[in-house]
Amino acid sequence: MAGSRINVRILITGGSGLVGQNARDRLSREHQVIFPKRSELDLFDEAAVLAYFERNHPDMIIHCAGTVGGIQANIREPVRFLVENFEVGKNVVQSAAKLGIKRLINLGSSCMYPRSAPNPLKEELILKGELEPTNEGYALAKISIQRLCSYIMRENPELAFKTLIPCNLYGKYDKFDPKHSHMIAAVIRKIHEAKMEGKSSVEIWGSGTARREFMYAGDLADFMALSIGRFNAMPDLLNVGLGYDYSIDEYYEVVARVVGYEGKFFHDTTKPEGMDRKLVDVEKLRGFGWSASTDLEDGIQETYRYFLEKECAQ
Repeated sequence: MAGSRINVRILITGGSGLVGQNARDRLSREHQVIFPKRSELDLFDEAAVLAYFERNHPDMIIHCAGTVGGIQANIREPVRFLVENFEVGKNVVQSAAKLGIKRLINLGSSCMYPRSAPNPLKEELILKGELEPTNEGYALAKISIQRLCSYIMRENPELAFKTLIPCNLYGKYDKFDPKHSHMIAAVIRKIHEAKMEGKSSVEIWGSGTARREFMYAGDLADFMALSIGRFNAMPDLLNVGLGYDYSIDEYYEVVARVVGYEGKFFHDTTKPEGMDRKLVDVEKLRGFGWSASTDLEDGIQETYRYFLEKECAQ
């Protein structure tokens, strides 16, 4: 593909996270990748961010850093999710603009969409309604940074600061700590422990009928690799997802099959389960010529293998 073999010096923030580490693995095959550790760069310090960017001269920035967590964490700490994600995003984006770094990918979230927006969620629906209360702080921060990117491009058309809105993600390098994990990682740990402890049943929060779209994080990294060679043609705001989803119950069933757990499930309908459905529209993504390739069961097998190797190793 034209331009895809050009070696680019890419700086990835959040290089130790789920998205960042998968991006490092994939992009380092073709490009020079820089990924500062927290000990090297404090993203809350705008002067330090500006100096680090200036010193390392990246051609492109991929902003993956952020404070993330599942529904429990978002409900418990909305102030932290709002303030920390906004501060870090502002520092990264404004520093890139001040230095004239021409290309930036900002990672958004499907939480940015209104809670009552019709599915599938089209990019034009951002700010068209009330947000889901269980993750409103995180969503407000993500929306603000996306708008900052668009305002910068409006003021300086030479800068291409584009936002990707991935659907929910899972995969290698995910967090499995129940206090901070996303759904699939949390379910893997819960069902693995139930198997190890010989439990006859596992609790599912809510009715189990809510539907979610989870994509393997390695597929998002593959899309990033494609986008670098076709950056000018990529829309400024773009969903990256599957275009189809599964119920919460179905995710539990697949994880149980992969883990080898034969117990039963029961539902606690007093617990929150968030939006009934959150499925992103992938019409523009398909028009750009890309679709995810990892089957759900294959992706969960890879994630469980990583969990066993990294989380359970003694």
